[in-house]
Amino acid sequence: MLANHVLFLDGEALVIDKPAGLPVDRPRDGSISLENHLDGLTFGFKRWPVPVHRLDRDTSGCLLLSRNPKAHAKLHQAFEQGLVRKRYLAVLEGVVEGESGLIDLALAKVSTEETGWRMVGDPKGKPSRTAWRVIEVKDGRSFVEFIPETGRTHQIRVHAAEALGAPVVGDPVYGSGGKESLLHAAELTIPREGKEPIVAKAPLPARFAAAGFGEG
Repeated sequence: MLANHVLFLDGEALVIDKPAGLPVDRPRDGSISLENHLDGLTFGFKRWPVPVHRLDRDTSGCLLLSRNPKAHAKLHQAFEQGLVRKRYLAVLEGVVEGESGLIDLALAKVSTEETGWRMVGDPKGKPSRTAWRVIEVKDGRSFVEFIPETGRTHQIRVHAAEALGAPVVGDPVYGSGGKESLLHAAELTIPREGKEPIVAKAPLPARFAAAGFGEG
């Protein structure tokens, strides 16, 4: 049940702390996805809430859903206009050079029959920018804060692997894979005209502590 994962709720919007491993979109094999939980997230409304953006299956944390079509259009526009602030936390496989910076690496989608599709750095791709800051380095790994200025598919994962030379621990596509991905959408802030902003914070999951990292 995701009803106990609610971080924010009002008449327009709902933010949940999405567990790692739960896909937002229904997989082709028909396995469990967010859709299977929407009936339990109505909170008195007849309509099911609708995701406004996406998080990768293996990424946990703040996921925004709208509660009516008018709100959906308004919230989607906030994403399109770059008004939404997102803060991610990740453990990277490797020691990052420097303490902070801004990654400016355009991204494009490539696809092959053998390996499927992925995103790559490409000067002809879509502009993609991510601010980053190292929080801690321990045992050959870096605990890093990411604040994306754009919202491209797999942006943080590719920027970590290609621009910082240190993929997210557990990343099955851009890293060496493994048991669990250590990427978490920790905070989400969406301004709203005439209303209080939507502000949500998702606590750091236990898998980060198990890896030896925490914000405290």
